[in-house]
Amino acid sequence: MSLQTTIEAHVKNAIAEIFNADLPSVEFQATRKEFEGDITVVVFPMLRVVKGNPVQIGTQIGEYLVENVSEITAFNVVKGFLNLVIADTYYNTDFKNIVKTADYGKVAEHGKAVMIEYSSPNTNKPLHLGHVRNVLLGYSVSEIIKAAGSKVYKTQIINDRGIHICKSMLAWERFGNGETPASTGLKGDKLVGNYYVKFDQEYKKEVAQLVAQGKIEEEAKKEAPLLLEAQEMLRKWEAGDAEVVALWEKMNQWVYDGFEVTYKNIGVDFDSYYYESNTYLLGKDIIAEGLERGVFEKDPDGSVWCNLTDDGLDRKIVMRSDGTAVYMTQDIGTAIQRVKDHPDVGGMIYTVGNEQDYHFQVLFLILKKLGYDWAENLFHLSYGMVDLPSGKMKSREGTVVDADDLINEVAETAGAISEELGKLDGYSKEEKQKLYKTIGLGALKYYILKVDPKKRILFDPKESVDFQGNTGPFIQYTYARIQSILRKAKEMNIETAIESERVLHPKEKELLKLLQEYPATIQLAAAQKSPAIIANYTYDIVKEYNSFFQQVQILGTENVDDQSFRVELSAQVGKVIKSAFSLLGIEVPERM
Repeated sequence: MSLQTTIEAHVKNAIAEIFNADLPSVEFQATRKEFEGDITVVVFPMLRVVKGNPVQIGTQIGEYLVENVSEITAFNVVKGFLNLVIADTYYNTDFKNIVKTADYGKVAEHGKAVMIEYSSPNTNKPLHLGHVRNVLLGYSVSEIIKAAGSKVYKTQIINDRGIHICKSMLAWERFGNGETPASTGLKGDKLVGNYYVKFDQEYKKEVAQLVAQGKIEEEAKKEAPLLLEAQEMLRKWEAGDAEVVALWEKMNQWVYDGFEVTYKNIGVDFDSYYYESNTYLLGKDIIAEGLERGVFEKDPDGSVWCNLTDDGLDRKIVMRSDGTAVYMTQDIGTAIQRVKDHPDVGGMIYTVGNEQDYHFQVLFLILKKLGYDWAENLFHLSYGMVDLPSGKMKSREGTVVDADDLINEVAETAGAISEELGKLDGYSKEEKQKLYKTIGLGALKYYILKVDPKKRILFDPKESVDFQGNTGPFIQYTYARIQSILRKAKEMNIETAIESERVLHPKEKELLKLLQEYPATIQLAAAQKSPAIIANYTYDIVKEYNSFFQQVQILGTENVDDQSFRVELSAQVGKVIKSAFSLLGIEVPERM
């Protein structure tokens, strides 16, 4: 039982015994810095069940707690806040348990598995900055939920069919002169992406020519020969034309090979892959079944709809009048297929931008109406756009920030700043390059993940690679500082030990309080699907450690007990930083 749970039970007993009232819950908060105390009970909400002066009520509860809870040594009341002082022995004993706990903060796997979808790119262009936010969020939420005790399947659905894919294929066929990733030295996804841009350029020329011949723009856009040819190519692909399918397979493989390089560079992985070319016909049988059960309704033209007006939404088409599926049909079928493939899955998380909020509201509601119990545990991890100081990105026009280029840029920025600071004497060229990439990627990931997913981000690469403030490199540097202290302690043969009766320095106590919060922080981040909670917790503990480092002697103190305790405290803070950063997909360097 946690100390907070113990205190809550005794506060309720105090209210029952002193005031003959039933208190449903107790509100806690951290004690403000200017007051003495370690945990604060908020008295104001109690006035709903207990009438009287909040200071008097707080005083009576405080006296009761000091008498009945051995861990509470003193209290003070400020207005409606009861500040409780916790005994040092409690923190020392708890710290011993933290030291003994392997994988502190994480819990053993239990319950149903969760499938988390992220990335899910199109095979007509390389991954860009928008994908980077998606991939980092999806991967981090997967790691956090795993740490909180769930089995996790990481997956993606690759959008490998449709008119946009045919545009790249047609442009390569028309203008590519047979070039390949091998012949050009380009990653396959970049090569194919260039032809998507090329299609758009040539298409616009054709539209302009038709407009010059007297067509109105809307007609010209529909009648441009290049677009008509791409549409014909899509029809041939759907009909299984051998030549078109062979070209599609060849160019898609180029893209997959390119994606894998990017995923490896950014440090994310997947357990399974789904392909739209295999799933776009899924769901039709479910629509037929839903019609029989009255979940769907058929219009006179033969189209099938789900009427969600009673649920505050609108009518949603799930099958066209010609019997072809829409995206919703496919998503219904894919969700059901995933549970067939992984019967232990009890819920799914979809990492998709906030422009699809309504789509997922509808999808989840339809799956519930179809009676799937796991549909109660579906979650749209909705996130905002990533903007650049230069403005919005457009794939067709080739104005996106390529993910590979971005990774290289943050590594170069990290290198330039590190060289300026002159902290890398004695490093080989290879060691420097590896460190620059670790710092650069840490900067990029932390900058994106420290922001609540729902908020839009303005990403500035130079600002992200800062060695001061709430940044990845600042936290990485603190970790490296701790490792340096531990190396020196080893050279000095310092033995670590924790004495239960030891009187704590206020700065030691503040660090111990933050260490205690780590398991609950993981659970909260998992419940809210928010890596920002982990990121900002890590920054808080790093800030507190740096304050401790500046105000308290660690290796320099002559008191052997103090030295021993502070080295162990430093080691545990380092472990938590490394653990927390691993949940964000960020590495920490041993030296910086």
